[in-house]
Amino acid sequence: MRSMRVLVAGLRGIPGVEGGVESHAEQLYPRLAALDSNLDIEVTSRSPYHPAAAGRQWRGVRLKCFWSPAGKGLEAFAHTLMVVLYAAVTRPDILHLHAIGPGLFVPLAKLFGLKVVFTHHGPDYDREKWGPLAKRLLKIAEAWACRFSDQRIVISRHIQDTVRQRFSRESVLIPNGVQVVPHQAPGDLLRELGVKPGRYVLQVSRLVPEKRQEDLIEAFNRAAQQQGMDEWRLLIVGTCKQQDKYVQQLLAKASDNPKIVFTGFRTGTELRELYSNAGLFVLPSTHEGLPIAMLEALSYGLRVAASDIPANLEVGLSADQYFPLRDVEQLSQRIVAASRRQHSHEDRCNTIDWVQRTYNWDNIARETYSVYCDLNGNQPDYQEVKQ
Repeated sequence: MRSMRVLVAGLRGIPGVEGGVESHAEQLYPRLAALDSNLDIEVTSRSPYHPAAAGRQWRGVRLKCFWSPAGKGLEAFAHTLMVVLYAAVTRPDILHLHAIGPGLFVPLAKLFGLKVVFTHHGPDYDREKWGPLAKRLLKIAEAWACRFSDQRIVISRHIQDTVRQRFSRESVLIPNGVQVVPHQAPGDLLRELGVKPGRYVLQVSRLVPEKRQEDLIEAFNRAAQQQGMDEWRLLIVGTCKQQDKYVQQLLAKASDNPKIVFTGFRTGTELRELYSNAGLFVLPSTHEGLPIAMLEALSYGLRVAASDIPANLEVGLSADQYFPLRDVEQLSQRIVAASRRQHSHEDRCNTIDWVQRTYNWDNIARETYSVYCDLNGNQPDYQEVKQ
């Protein structure tokens, strides 16, 4: 197969950068690079998030950092504009844009004669942080990305139906995935945080309003008053920016309960330790594409309590693992029920086996590779991925 160069934008950066799209890219692109030596992948990052230790290449993927302003909204647009102009000069075979905000620049990329793949990760205008003007701009970006891109990838059936109904465009369904890794035994981190294995509720996400950490805190406070909850703790894992107004509200809401612990952003073996030993994973969010953090929790065999939004329901858990969105009392009952019900080793293994079959990153890489080949007129010719 002749060589094929792919330029990627729409994420803050990789590796080790917080966020769903970032986790998606971190898992996907090294696997794509390993599929075919003729596939040249360059992933762009935004300067406030580019890891200093990342250098210019990581696991077979070239990394390109562009300056971008730090700030809600503006950084994604400014960064994508620079990437599209860079692509107009360097002429990649495919420009792959992630998320609807960067989709605003799909028409410009087409004017430059570029082939564009667009991945729709979810309706970002539903996020609570955006005002009316930003929401309107994001809806325009979604429409332009869906109508003018050469190929569209969606991560859920719900998004696929939306694209078909609203924009009369077909798309390729390639879900998010998860990598099953060995469990991490309890260690220094759990001792440092003062929690016991199997005796804590875990949430892993950015600390933003649509993740509804305030509902989780209130639900845990109610649950903590019930018999048998003395040893249980709540761990909220995510970057804790003290200057952020929402974070300040969360810290104030949790200040009276020492059983609620904000761990900050964790990754690598520390995050594995937290997932491996949790008693329950909770995702009460109002907005998701296809929730990677939930899939990660399931890859450790954890029990889950998730809000009943379409993206969470699409994962396909049993009915007792969902609760009505914003229903704090129902969430509190789920937490208490988890504390009283034994979660067997067999249950964990069954969950791990199911998620490994259903959300396999190696399969996802091959399906994405096929999209590239179809668009570029190449015949797929890959080696098996070995991660």
